[in-house]
Amino acid sequence: MDLNSASTVVLQVLTQPGFYSVLLNIFTNHTLDINVRWLAVLYFKNGIDRYWRRVAPHALSEEEKSTLRAGLITNFNEPVNQIATQIAVLIAKVARLDCPRQWPELIPTLIESVKVQDDLRQHRALLTFYHVTKTLASKRLAADRKLFYDLASGIYNFACSLWNHHTDTFLQQVSSGNEAAVLSSLERTLLSLKVLRKLTVNGFVEPHKNMEVMGFLHGIFDRLKQFLECSRSIGTDNVCRDRLEKTIILFTKVLLDFLDQHPFSFTPLIQRSLEFSVSYVFTEVGEGVTFERFIVQCMNLIKMIVKNYAYKPSKNFEDSSPETLEAHKIKMAFFTYPTLTEICRRLVSHYFLLTEEELTMWEEDPEGFTVEETGGDSWKYSLRPCTEVLFIDIFHEYNQTLTPVLLEMMQTLQGPTNVEDMNALLIKDAVYNAVGLAAYELFDSVDFDQWFKNQLLPELQVIHNRYKPLRRRVIWLIGQWISVKFKSDLRPMLYEAICNLLQDQDLVVRIETATTLKLTVDDFEFRTDQFLPYLETMFTLLFQLLQQVTECDTKMHVLHVLSCVIERVNIQIRPYVGCLVQYLPLLWKQSEEHNMLRCAILTTLIHLVQGLGADSKNLYPFLLPVIQLSTDVSQPPHVYLLEDGLELWLVTLENSPCVTPELLRIFQNMSPLLELSSENLRTCFKIINGYIFLSSTEFLQTYAVGLCQSFCELLKEITTEGQVQVLKVVENALKVNPVLGPQMFQPILPCVFRGIIEGERYPVVMSTYLGVMGRVLLQNTSFFSSLLNEMAHKFNQEMDQLLGNMIEMWVDRMDNITQPERRKLSALALLSLLPSDNSVIQDKFCGIINISVEGLHDVMTEDPETGTYKDCMLMSHLEEPKVTEDEEPPTEQDKRKKMLALKDPVHTVSLQQFIYEKLKAQQELLGEQGFQSLMETVDTEIVTQLQEFLQGF
Repeated sequence: MDLNSASTVVLQVLTQPGFYSVLLNIFTNHTLDINVRWLAVLYFKNGIDRYWRRVAPHALSEEEKSTLRAGLITNFNEPVNQIATQIAVLIAKVARLDCPRQWPELIPTLIESVKVQDDLRQHRALLTFYHVTKTLASKRLAADRKLFYDLASGIYNFACSLWNHHTDTFLQQVSSGNEAAVLSSLERTLLSLKVLRKLTVNGFVEPHKNMEVMGFLHGIFDRLKQFLECSRSIGTDNVCRDRLEKTIILFTKVLLDFLDQHPFSFTPLIQRSLEFSVSYVFTEVGEGVTFERFIVQCMNLIKMIVKNYAYKPSKNFEDSSPETLEAHKIKMAFFTYPTLTEICRRLVSHYFLLTEEELTMWEEDPEGFTVEETGGDSWKYSLRPCTEVLFIDIFHEYNQTLTPVLLEMMQTLQGPTNVEDMNALLIKDAVYNAVGLAAYELFDSVDFDQWFKNQLLPELQVIHNRYKPLRRRVIWLIGQWISVKFKSDLRPMLYEAICNLLQDQDLVVRIETATTLKLTVDDFEFRTDQFLPYLETMFTLLFQLLQQVTECDTKMHVLHVLSCVIERVNIQIRPYVGCLVQYLPLLWKQSEEHNMLRCAILTTLIHLVQGLGADSKNLYPFLLPVIQLSTDVSQPPHVYLLEDGLELWLVTLENSPCVTPELLRIFQNMSPLLELSSENLRTCFKIINGYIFLSSTEFLQTYAVGLCQSFCELLKEITTEGQVQVLKVVENALKVNPVLGPQMFQPILPCVFRGIIEGERYPVVMSTYLGVMGRVLLQNTSFFSSLLNEMAHKFNQEMDQLLGNMIEMWVDRMDNITQPERRKLSALALLSLLPSDNSVIQDKFCGIINISVEGLHDVMTEDPETGTYKDCMLMSHLEEPKVTEDEEPPTEQDKRKKMLALKDPVHTVSLQQFIYEKLKAQQELLGEQGFQSLMETVDTEIVTQLQEFLQGF
């Protein structure tokens, strides 16, 4: 059969009524090949989303759907686990659309099926029951929620009985030694508990009013104890153990989910939850039966109760609800001084201790150790971050009680520790960890400056290999306190210590030191003058560290530190970056498969270019291909690199001393970027402006036609803010190149003219329209005349009439313009129409003078000594702005803008002088009597103000 014939046959099959009935027959026929059945069930499942809804194209008929629904629940006897799961999921998908209205028999059938004695049928029915319950519980529309509430209240009692039955069966069988029977009953216990979880958490508006729900929840703690005890008799490395731990974790998830969704309904469970969790996590009760994930869940439960906003009274207790006060009272009664003290001590002295496993990892995989320590896993699932978060939350909530406890622990650890006593070293490490985590709470209780000088600094100088956990912990601790309480005068001592530690024999210590360095330079009290004496040493050592580490995550981290240093010292970095500049191309090549590392390289390059300024041109052989790849939407890496690549492109333009053919060539990437209309459009517009400021003639001649086409497309569908950004590019082009600019963007200008004439309703857009037209009128009169002629034909009006309408709208909407530069531009542009004997212009003379006087008010400042006025927008070559130490030096683009401003009429022409000359010319044209008649059309108050501004002329 050829391909065309095969395609026809397949198409006929796919659109044939009864196709899904055939699929049902295939995957329920246990004699067929498993792979064929697997494909059939997957195709059926995926087809539900496409063809089951009545409004879907080629939707299944109601008759066929009815037949399919009946067939799906005829017999729960699928022997293959994977296929059974897929059948359960597809039944749940149908239930989401049809249950209970079109499929009222589903739930009763499932309930009857889970009661049968046949193990396979019972398990498959229970599996389906779970997936159906899970899917229905996830629906969020009010009507769907109501249906689920009704369902939950109707079957909850049965679900509880089912769960209790399977749980009791498991507990009876666990000591029998029959692993298959134990696993079978445990699997049913797990599935029935999953059903109960969904019903309990999502099935009731006020679950605390339902005795069955609260009875189940109160019973969880006893069941948990039973299951934890079972772990003693089940091996540590088999399927039963895995299922048992999953069931135990599921118990805790029920409590956590219920607390999250129904905090006030959880209030009766607060006391028992805290007693249970604290006893198993912080006393000997849990020894031999707990495991890491269970401890994490218990800690999460404690944390959620401690931090729960619903349980925190207002500062004025009378404003709090009775439910909040009740919960708060239970919490306060539980967290007594002895309880809090014991929790704090156990967290620090037991859970904070570095384990044998962690110390081994430190030795064998130091980079892996640092990634784990810096939060490679979420605090919700990993023990160490979880214990630290719990400590922070409890210490914050009960800091008055716990501060003296932690201070006492600190006090016992004064002075150096014997390097032979590993336990003492680990205890000190744990206490220092606690002091770092609680830095903000201890602000008023610890004289950190004295502690740094007398205790911490000497500890950093102990170079013994066994002391490395403390060297690492102390430099980490300083990083935690640097933004909390650390005298600026001590910074040089710290920088000296950092230089030494960046040469430490231990890699973990060096990486941690780099992290603290980043926190130090990021701090708002950072002073460049204090840092500069150490810059060369630190930068060299950081570069060596970057070369030494091999893991992608670690290289990213060190690059980030280098970027921060470069950013803070700016141009002061120039003498020291040679080695990094030579290394980055090699690192870029090595990181071809690691896009996140390439993102870090891009960030470093951004700061490097800013630090090098015009000298960044020497990086172009490497830099420009990097920008080219990162911003090419046809290349797969752009998904990761685009945002940083655009930022690098922009700073490269801003710091470029002149355009090069290669820099001009990469603009070919821009057109597809504009078509994306993504959140990066703003940066794209800045890049376009950068090219206009850099080399307007060459750029516009090469790219303006295509750019204009892209802009015309964008203006059809872009937001108001986007329209303004497009028009600002046009405005800049007209400002930089008054001759070529209007020609290149000629297709856009009629739209601008029309917007003015028709009174564009958005003020910010109208303001930009007037800015664009002001540039054309003032700086390219001949082009304005041809544009006016073109628009007169389009509007079928006389040119003079159209000009009059434009001036009238301009005067009327002058208040839309808020930028002083643009307001002065409008005054200059309209004044440029004078002198004129044109009756239309003379008719609008009053409006032109009004705008001119408004402009004078905007820009004229009075000299208090001479009493004369001067135009504050005038600039000269002699004015060089002073750059303070905290300010960044001007970029090459800043210099270009300054040079442009020195040629811009807005900054070179005195509005006062311009008005005087235009009025004088108009007077000479009309004669004294004619001019006086014209002036009489202007309001006398405006004339008085004008005369005051023009004194001395």
